[in-house]
Amino acid sequence: MKSYHQKKTKKRTYFLAFFFILWMGVLVLRLVQLQVIDHVKLNAEAIQQNRNIKKIEPKRGSIFDRNMTILARSVPRYSVFFHPLENESHSEQWSRTKKIGQTLRLPSSKLSTIRAQINKDAKFIWLARKIEEQKATQVLNMNTNGVYLMEENKRFYPQGKRASHVLGRVNIDEIGVSGIEYKYNTILQGVEGEGLILRDAKRRRYSFETLKPPVNGKDLVLTLDETIQYVAEKELKKAVLESQAEWGVVIISDPSTGDILAMTNYPTYDLNHLPDPPTKLDRNKAVHHTYDPGSTFKIVTLSAALENRSVSFEETFDCTPGYVVYAGNTFWDHERLGILDFPEVFIHSSNVGTIFIGQRVGEENLFRAIKKFGFGQRTGIDLPAEEKGLLNPLERWTKISVASHSIGYEISVTPIQMLQSLNIIANQGVIVPPRTVKKINDTDAEMESVSPMAYKRAISDETSANVRDILLGVVASGTGVTARIPGYTIYGKTGTAQKYDRDEKQYLTTAHIASFAGVVENEGPLFSMIVVIDDPKGDYYGSQVAAPVFREIAKKILRYLCVPPVKKSFDTLIASKAGRHTGE
Repeated sequence: MKSYHQKKTKKRTYFLAFFFILWMGVLVLRLVQLQVIDHVKLNAEAIQQNRNIKKIEPKRGSIFDRNMTILARSVPRYSVFFHPLENESHSEQWSRTKKIGQTLRLPSSKLSTIRAQINKDAKFIWLARKIEEQKATQVLNMNTNGVYLMEENKRFYPQGKRASHVLGRVNIDEIGVSGIEYKYNTILQGVEGEGLILRDAKRRRYSFETLKPPVNGKDLVLTLDETIQYVAEKELKKAVLESQAEWGVVIISDPSTGDILAMTNYPTYDLNHLPDPPTKLDRNKAVHHTYDPGSTFKIVTLSAALENRSVSFEETFDCTPGYVVYAGNTFWDHERLGILDFPEVFIHSSNVGTIFIGQRVGEENLFRAIKKFGFGQRTGIDLPAEEKGLLNPLERWTKISVASHSIGYEISVTPIQMLQSLNIIANQGVIVPPRTVKKINDTDAEMESVSPMAYKRAISDETSANVRDILLGVVASGTGVTARIPGYTIYGKTGTAQKYDRDEKQYLTTAHIASFAGVVENEGPLFSMIVVIDDPKGDYYGSQVAAPVFREIAKKILRYLCVPPVKKSFDTLIASKAGRHTGE
């Protein structure tokens, strides 16, 4: 006979077994419900949750000048976004977001966009991006349900307007859209991460979980010198305003390396306060704009004549009439210059004499020289959207083309191409491609140089030496005398070109482009510079408008570089007409 305790134990065992079986049954039913009955619904919720995966933007790399002065960096800022609560009406959502919008002083167009997104049942709505800390604090103190702050990065340019056209700009998502920011966007941007926006069942609580951390972008070190850039910008602005010109460009480079030390446009703009629309002023005319160069292009004609031995130094040309009729067209000098020998034609920038010389060179040799100097093709500078200019193929040249090309017409060039032609002379006939980025700084590796393109020879070193000597005469006693700085060796070429009206298909006698391209030496080329001034009012010759700008910038750079003057005169190989100062 079983005892009382045995019966009680047996009942407890049955009771526990019953509840265990019941628990297992409930669990099985729950699994059936989740996996079978509610599968479609739960799958939709899972998909919805995946839609809450947001990109985490990496910190964009900084940009420095050659002396490690910071030109661009990304700083932390807060952005405001909205997530609706569960089963909340559109009117309730709009009521709350409208208050935030009013606090942030959002424009009516932005508020209309937000309301439209609410009506479309959007689950994530940006209210404001990258706002100031004070505004972020105001939003936080309002403690509005469904409104949250997220930390992002905003591009900041400590120097304001400095080198704005070279640096370029980014959009609201920190993606480069112009300049260096665009050209090197992949390197600067880094790699995006991923984060998951988490909420409770009632969608009241918010947290952000990092699924994949971002990889920050690399830094860039430019060839620019911030001080030289400042000097160039200041003097260019002064010149454009004083001459009431449309715009101006200055480029300064180290010929031996191709490093761009400064590149500036005026008008310019502050990268921290963009104009509306931003594209209004961000066109970098130094590499984008093409123009007929005029007499600065005579460097190519001079080189072609020497390279092909078409003319001797002792030959003379009768420029007494002050004009020449070629293929039915009349070409004029800026003044009657009389009889000139070969060097004097270029020293005093005679169109008449240059056309005589161009005719001696011949169209095939001249065309070949133009191509060798790199015209009609891009220089390869590491800036986006570089124009290649316009050089018609030889079969499209007309009877007048030799004369026109000889003096810098019927061809369009960019300022950077024109500067490179002078750098060829400074580099003993070799093309050294220009560049704006010197190094890429990887925080996990050593600095690595950005190698320039392979060098090419355009003319012989003998030709380049003779061209240099003639261009010394241009500054010593010719049209470029206003670029002269006592105690320093400078050579270059002035240019004054009539602007071409593409609508009327003719050159304008009332609108000009004044320019000067020159090199400052100090036991070798120290730096080269081109100044281009578009449509100056009043005085418009390159010698009157552009060459003085060159002189003022060069004087300040020499002082900055601590290069003292040499107290002796420089003799050239040219029997120039000393003291003659023409207006070209």
